[in-house]
Amino acid sequence: MSLATRLKAAYGALAVVDTALSMSSRPAAHKARFVTKPLLMPTLAASLAATPGSSSARLPVLAAQAGGWVGDVGLLSEERKPFVVGTTGFGLGHLAYLAAFVPRRRQEPTLAQDPRSRALLALWATSAPLMAWRSRRDGVAPVVATYSATLVAMVVAATRLDAAERPAARRLIAAGALTFLASDSVLGVRKFVLTDPDPRIEGAVMATYTGAQLLISEGVGRL
Repeated sequence: MSLATRLKAAYGALAVVDTALSMSSRPAAHKARFVTKPLLMPTLAASLAATPGSSSARLPVLAAQAGGWVGDVGLLSEERKPFVVGTTGFGLGHLAYLAAFVPRRRQEPTLAQDPRSRALLALWATSAPLMAWRSRRDGVAPVVATYSATLVAMVVAATRLDAAERPAARRLIAAGALTFLASDSVLGVRKFVLTDPDPRIEGAVMATYTGAQLLISEGVGRL
């Protein structure tokens, strides 16, 4: 078994444990996440670095995973300042993903003519204002609005990779980006819409988030 495979297995194990801990309301489980959650992105990044290949997309994706680490640590707290720091980290991560995907975008159909891109942008245009409005009471509406724009831009770019790229890589990256969008959508509903969310919702957030990061990393490793 290669080093990259062992590291991906370790990441998967950490993801399962952290997801299980996130569904618990016990204080001890939350404390344990201060160990498991910060280990996720470094382990995934190490697996990508250990994967054979020389794609120029790797460096920005490693930077995106570093931004994800900042986000993971920040969102361990429900307080405003850590939330802003964590969301900013994820937003910078999406900008790094854009740096990896935009140079590999396909030219046809154009963004305006692509039905998938139009659907994603329409979804963002209808949901982002509502989420920003709901988050205003926490004083983070500008952060949420800016983050949602970077997220949807990343997803659009990830789903528009050129056909010259390897099909398996394109499918993995697109699936990862869409799963990331689903994860953050659930997170937004949990934090800003529901008044007494079931702890298991956080488990759904973490399961989809960790899966999304793995899919993107695996796809980039195949470029």
